[in-house]
Amino acid sequence: MAIKIEQPIVDYGIKKEEPEEALPQREMMHEEIVRPQELKGYTYKIKTPLSDHAMYITINNIMLNGGTEHEQEYPFEIFINSKNMEHFQWVLALTRVISAVFRKGGDATFLADELKQVFDPQGGYFKKGGKFMPSLVAEIGEVLETHMKKIGLIKEEELSEAHKALIAEKRAALEGGAANAESVEQETGFPPGAELCRKCNTKAMVMMDGCLTCLNCGESKCG
Repeated sequence: MAIKIEQPIVDYGIKKEEPEEALPQREMMHEEIVRPQELKGYTYKIKTPLSDHAMYITINNIMLNGGTEHEQEYPFEIFINSKNMEHFQWVLALTRVISAVFRKGGDATFLADELKQVFDPQGGYFKKGGKFMPSLVAEIGEVLETHMKKIGLIKEEELSEAHKALIAEKRAALEGGAANAESVEQETGFPPGAELCRKCNTKAMVMMDGCLTCLNCGESKCG
């Protein structure tokens, strides 16, 4: 029986025969998966005070086990573009390494944590909203983490209802007791003079009832 090949042959391998009674296996990312002609992607824009030009990060996903209970998107490749050519060399190298790790298979979620731990020796910067970024690489890592949460590879930790209620109560008490409305910054939503929270890297730590409490993530020095 003749088989028509729709795509050009770029590689080949020997397929092992499986017993007829073998059940369909869940397919995971691995090196032998061939890139489809079309992939769905997401593009994220980041603007830092380090450059006059924005940076655009595009992550393309591949769908595995489509139509089954194990259907899951996985990152397949990443591209970073910007008019600023100052960082072109290391950004290109970074995208190629990250893409290679994606295609290698296994758990690639560690990449986000590793990138977020990179510190710029010249100092980081604050994003809009009061969140501190230790480096440009760390912000790329945060984008990667956001993307992996979007497609379900990283499960976002949710605060308990009691924790949410406590944060809302402390925020209301702080705003209600303020001398004037200008005590809360319009841009960030957190009081001026708030300290940096080491857990979520947001300037939202305020003194409440004799205890430093983060109005963003709920972190408390009193436990």
